[in-house]
Amino acid sequence: MEAMRREASVLHLDLDAFFAAVEQRDKPSLRGRPVVVGGVGGRGVVATASYEARAYGARSAMSTAEARRRCPSGTAFLGGRFAAYRRTSDVVMALLRELSPLVEPASMDEAYVDLAADSGHDLSVAGVTELGRRLKDRIAEATGGVTGSVGIGTSKLMAKIGSDLQKPDGLVVVPPGSELDVLHPLPVTRLGGVGPATAERLHQIGVKTVGDLAARSLADLVALAGKAHGAGLYALARAEDDRAVVPDRGVKSVSHEETFERDLTDLDVLNREIDSMAARVAERLRASAFSGRTVTLKLRRYDFTTLTRSQTLPQPTDDGRTIAAIARRLLSDAGTQGGLRLLGVGISGLSVYAQGDLFAEDLLTGEPEPLPDVVTAVDAPEPEPEVDLPAERRWWPGQDVRHEELGAGWVWGRGLGRVTVRFEGPLTPPGKVRTLSADDPLLHATDPPDWRTTG
Repeated sequence: MEAMRREASVLHLDLDAFFAAVEQRDKPSLRGRPVVVGGVGGRGVVATASYEARAYGARSAMSTAEARRRCPSGTAFLGGRFAAYRRTSDVVMALLRELSPLVEPASMDEAYVDLAADSGHDLSVAGVTELGRRLKDRIAEATGGVTGSVGIGTSKLMAKIGSDLQKPDGLVVVPPGSELDVLHPLPVTRLGGVGPATAERLHQIGVKTVGDLAARSLADLVALAGKAHGAGLYALARAEDDRAVVPDRGVKSVSHEETFERDLTDLDVLNREIDSMAARVAERLRASAFSGRTVTLKLRRYDFTTLTRSQTLPQPTDDGRTIAAIARRLLSDAGTQGGLRLLGVGISGLSVYAQGDLFAEDLLTGEPEPLPDVVTAVDAPEPEPEVDLPAERRWWPGQDVRHEELGAGWVWGRGLGRVTVRFEGPLTPPGKVRTLSADDPLLHATDPPDWRTTG
């Protein structure tokens, strides 16, 4: 723990609609249009919606099916391109590390920076405001136009609140001493520890704003939310946050485990426990728009020996049934001899989209529409799955491709043995659309384009 700061020396950066912004940078025809990135299959979940799509109600963690219902024709529904996002994120994180040795990435598009760890900074309000402006300019230039919102304050709490106040492309410095003036009028849901269930309980006792929360006693909040959570809410409502900026903390895995009152040996009972835990893990994955590749089963035997068994999938998943099936198989292999005292299911190797969804059987039926300058092929209604179309299974909406004669582009849609490609890149004008055979030998998947070079 560290002492409360006297200067606004914690910076929080949150890149604006990051995945969608990278897609719009790399795909000129999508600039200014609604773009939804995430799983494009039947059980897909939205990872990011562009601000144009948010205007229609599309949101992160919403089902892709719901986003399709809300967004107009011409909305691009794209599978994620992890390598493109990672490359852009790395550029941004490198800029942050030039400001301070203490940079704590919270995700690919979000990080905290301890400005006090570098003695070269002027930590006056004017000084950090100018630093924030320069950083935003450098990020936009280095990323080819991806913008970020910056908050700077005396704590992680106030920096994160600040970055959220004027999105997108915002800059808010919370001067020391003004924390409660900024915090108290805000909805209580702006505090990191207040999820939907806690918010509902708070609303029932008349707590709508952070100021309302601050008026409640510690005993009230402990009774409402438990000892640790209640004490945490009590402190946050008073802007008391002494968490340090810790470099390279990141979500590595999502897991759930149960300790049993008595040792269990019955495989049917244990499999039901696995199903329940896998469902909870999948729910947490989907809520944070993550998927994972490595399923791990943890078990502790009656004699307290602890074993872990794991299996890695070819593509990431966020599907509870898939996770449960693998965990059941791992339990069957490990055996239940002597009884189990603890069982846990986890998933690691996390990435920010469900590759499995990208290859879901959501192939288009019927002729593609005439091809105007909007993306319609990828927002057609989900038809019944087709079978025996292995060539098409290689292609998914948004994927980077190169044709040996026509050049570089991205997959616009697919169906009935064909793939539709728009030939353009980050440094070209909006490109032409061509429909090709799905097994065209001249068409290949390729790496993401580099926005920093021509061609």
